Amino acid sequence: MSQKYRRIKEYLIQFLREETFKTGLNGGVMALDHSLDSAVTAILAKEAFGNRLLVLISQEETKNALLKSFCEKRDIRYFTMAEDVIIGCTALLEEADSGRKEAFVSRVRMAVLYDTASRERALVLGCKNKSALLLGEGTVHGDLACALNPTGDLYRSEVAEFAAYLGVDDFFGTSDVPDNAEALDSLLKAFIEERLSREELIARGYDSEAVDTVIDRIYHNQFKHKLPLVAKLTSRTVGQNLRYPRDIKL
Repeated sequence: MSQKYRRIKEYLIQFLREETFKTGLNGGVMALDHSLDSAVTAILAKEAFGNRLLVLISQEETKNALLKSFCEKRDIRYFTMAEDVIIGCTALLEEADSGRKEAFVSRVRMAVLYDTASRERALVLGCKNKSALLLGEGTVHGDLACALNPTGDLYRSEVAEFAAYLGVDDFFGTSDVPDNAEALDSLLKAFIEERLSREELIARGYDSEAVDTVIDRIYHNQFKHKLPLVAKLTSRTVGQNLRYPRDIKL
């Protein structure tokens, strides 16, 4: 297991360096919260960029002191932002439910990260795992927005194992990993990687209700993974037929 994650670590650090430096930029900016995903990404980015990594910590984060300690121990630069100030900046949120408020804060936080990245000459880093992406966990133009995501092809249970390999659980534990993470990832892998049909999944022994719920969530959250849909009127439409490599050179 350690050999597997050693190779993954080496590859992801190189991925961050190459995909950032080829743009002419030389650092990373990201939000750090209590999730294992963000801690793993921060460790990888620190090795990739050194002091050119800057992380944002919410002042209201329940583990604020823990996150600062994490950054200080690993010599990671950080800054903080108060979420109550964000919510209080518009009267439109006075009657909003918690979901709307969280989405608004997420999008404002991302706007701050992109502005900070511009100042730092860096790229914004994301840290959602593959399970979260498939199930639609996240806010469009909020915590789902990023230029690079090193953990997006690792399932949630794999990120937990990777975090243990990196020593992340010394600070974070595994409290953000649900008890059914491995079972859910097993179902996701069977559907996504093995491409089993609904009937084949049930025949293999997966609960039919769980299968239907997972497939429904994957299908209904596809819009979160794509560029805005452009109405097609020509033979080469942006985002559909007109696609150049992101690092194309003239």
